[in-house]
Amino acid sequence: MNITVIFFLGLVIALMGVIPPGLLNMTAAKISLKEGYNRGIVFSIGVCLVVFLQTYIAAMFARYLSNHPHTVEILRQVALVIFVLITIYFLFIAKTSPKPDIEPDSKSKESRFFQGVFLSAINVFPIPYQAYMTISIAGFGWFAFDPMSILTYCSGAAMGTFVMLYVYIFFFDKINNKKFTSQKNMNKSIGIITAIVAAATLINILLDL
Repeated sequence: MNITVIFFLGLVIALMGVIPPGLLNMTAAKISLKEGYNRGIVFSIGVCLVVFLQTYIAAMFARYLSNHPHTVEILRQVALVIFVLITIYFLFIAKTSPKPDIEPDSKSKESRFFQGVFLSAINVFPIPYQAYMTISIAGFGWFAFDPMSILTYCSGAAMGTFVMLYVYIFFFDKINNKKFTSQKNMNKSIGIITAIVAAATLINILLDL
């Protein structure tokens, strides 16, 4: 597979995971508003460094699972059920709650970098998410578990995360009071993303029958 395509896949998949307003992108936006764009970018670099490492770990785990097809099939079926339930929850059940007001304290650029590293490290969701997604795109024949492909994909994932954080940093002041950042629309965004993942999972399962 062409490494450009692999890089783009990593970018898009990671970007999809960071679109809904969450701790990382909202913190980056708040930092940029209070301390300037440079501080927000330094924070984002710290986040993306960890995302690269998390994606690499996920790819290694996915490569191991790819050598055990029966296990992968079971995990796909379990994942399908989980993503469907998450979709139903966020689209039809989740209630609106007040948004927490994140007020970052003034810190140095170095501290902002390590804050990004820390917050990204405690957010372990990218590992199972990327492990599942790499297995899925490998199942479609779009990804191979060779060292170059893995590093290219991880680079794309880090860049995709940075792109979305960048969007929040530079445009948050324009969308902060819009419907986009309301809890209802945050839930809808998450539900739509998990629905897309669930649909891709179902297609993958059916293709292997």
